[in-house]
This record gives sequence, structure tokens and C-alpha cells, in this order.
Amino acid sequence: MVTVDLDILLRWVEGLFIPLARILGFIAIAPVFGHRGITMTIKIMIGIALAGVIIPAIPAVPRVDLVSAQGVLVISQQMIVGLALGLMMQILFTAIEMAGQVSGLTMGFGFASFFDPSSGGTNTVTSTLFSILAMLVFLSLDGHLMMVTALVESFYTMPIDSGTSSINGMAVARFGAQIFIYGLQLALPIVASLLITNIALGVLTRAAPQLNIFGIGFPVTILAGLITIFALLPSMATPYRLIFEQGMRAVSATLK
Repeated sequence: MVTVDLDILLRWVEGLFIPLARILGFIAIAPVFGHRGITMTIKIMIGIALAGVIIPAIPAVPRVDLVSAQGVLVISQQMIVGLALGLMMQILFTAIEMAGQVSGLTMGFGFASFFDPSSGGTNTVTSTLFSILAMLVFLSLDGHLMMVTALVESFYTMPIDSGTSSINGMAVARFGAQIFIYGLQLALPIVASLLITNIALGVLTRAAPQLNIFGIGFPVTILAGLITIFALLPSMATPYRLIFEQGMRAVSATLK
């Protein structure tokens, strides 16, 4: 007859459920793992699979009563830590989407914006293009594996110790300012070329007032923007790689 010790069973549940809270919080918002195209069931399955791999490599989980106030505090803390880690990497993709949004609006694609299910908002064509390129570069650099490595390291730098450890919230907030810095830097070449195009159109309009600037302005602006993007495509991987490397260093610095 097989007997099950209730205390051992509870210990197994605690050892699985508490780290799983941090892992699921990370998966809920992190790039690639938290994509809206992945259903909730698949995300939970990925979280359980990661927990099965990660738990043997992390420090022992302290005994916590999951149905007590302390258990709720520990689980909430683990969720917040996981969300913060995923958010810092998601900020980088938001900055790249912002660069595409600024470029698209400058080109005149604001009249052709559409609802993007992956982001849950209205995006332009250039924003979606930049986001797809960033995702491909991120996967080619094994960024998803680096994120999992940072998640494992977080259990050592911020161990599960009955809810007393915390993440540096101000560091995460300051890193959020990088959205505008990275976004404007990526969009600057396209915005500069379109500024020169608009100046040329303005001079042309003054020289030949009979030209219908509204009739030729939009096609010329869109064409100039597309030519600039086409010229930048071969070198776009380099700034994306630098941004992702800076993001991983920021995550490591926050964990330490």
C-alpha cells in the first residue's frame, strides 16, 4: 500500500508554487514569452516547464504557509519581481515601436494606422515592421535564453526569504525613460531625411506656387521615407543589438 506523507506533499507544493509565481509574472510581460498571440494555457505550460528546469538550480525555498498572510505576501512579492524583470526588457521593444510610430507619423502613415492585436493598440506599418525586425534580431542573439538566465540569477540575488527582499523600483522607473531616448535615436535618420524632403517641397512651392503641394507632398514624403528605411535595413541589426545588450546590463545591475 502506498502512503503519502502530507507534510512532504505540502513541501513539494510550496517548493513549486512560490518560484512559479515569479516565473509566471516574468512570462506574463516579457518579450517573446508574453506575446499576445500565445494563449494563457500555453503560457502556464511554459511557466511550469521552466519551473521544472529552474527549481533544481535555485536555493531552497523556505517553509511558508501558502494560505496565511505571510504566504500571500511572499507570492505577491514574487509576482512583482517577475513582472519587473519582464518589464525592463519589454521597455526596449516599446522604444523600438515608438521609433516606428514616430517615423510612420512623419511619413504620413498616420492616416493609414490600424489596430495591432500584438500590442493591443493602434500602430502604423513602420511600427509593426520595426517590431518584427527587433523580435528577429532578439531571437538571433538568443535573447530569450539570456532572459531565462537573468531570471535564474534573480533567485540568487533576490532570494525567496519570506517576502523581505525587494527589487529596486526607482532603477526600473529610471530605465523607463530610455523609451524616449532609444526611440528618438532610432527614428532620427528617417525624421532627418523627411525634414530635408519637406524643406525641399516648401522651397519648390515658393518657386512654383501653381503646384498642388497637397497632391504631391504625401506621395513624395512616403517615397522618401521608404527609401530611407530601405537604405537603413542592412545596418539596423547593429543598433538593435546594442540596445538589447544595454538592456541586459541594466537588468543585471538592477538585480545586483
